Amino acid sequence: MKNSKTLRRVDLPLQRDAFGRLHLAPDGKAGPALIPVRSFPISAPGEGIALVDAEGSEQAWIESLDELPDDVRSLLQEELSSREFMPRIQRIRQISSFATPSTWQVETDRGDTTLLLKAEEDIRRLSATALLIIDGHGIQFLIGNVAGLDKGSRRLLDHFL
Repeated sequence: MKNSKTLRRVDLPLQRDAFGRLHLAPDGKAGPALIPVRSFPISAPGEGIALVDAEGSEQAWIESLDELPDDVRSLLQEELSSREFMPRIQRIRQISSFATPSTWQVETDRGDTTLLLKAEEDIRRLSATALLIIDGHGIQFLIGNVAGLDKGSRRLLDHFL
């Protein structure tokens, strides 16, 4: 990352072009289109953001979104949210079977949905309290705090842990 530079509050000339792509323009001329990528999307979503070009080469590094001006922070958060889709499970309503594959009826922060759990290995522990569930279509669902689920949801989930 010898060509990458750490961006601070005063030196972030980030702008969106007419096609909606992000660019750094330190001298008024837009550089290559950039894509923001979180280093730790679950454990520290506001820290360690890399701006990479189309080839995946890091062009800039942002230590923390909190250090950026409001307009630049909003621009980056908007771009990150358009690329990321990870519904948070708030309640498990029903599971078709305690053997896999099984169909789960869940309530998420994005609405009610059905997911297919192909194998128990598709439930991954991220921390002592957080789980990542990958359904049969590759969609990742997050349970940020297992203890925060209602009693019925925890009981259903316990069959797979």
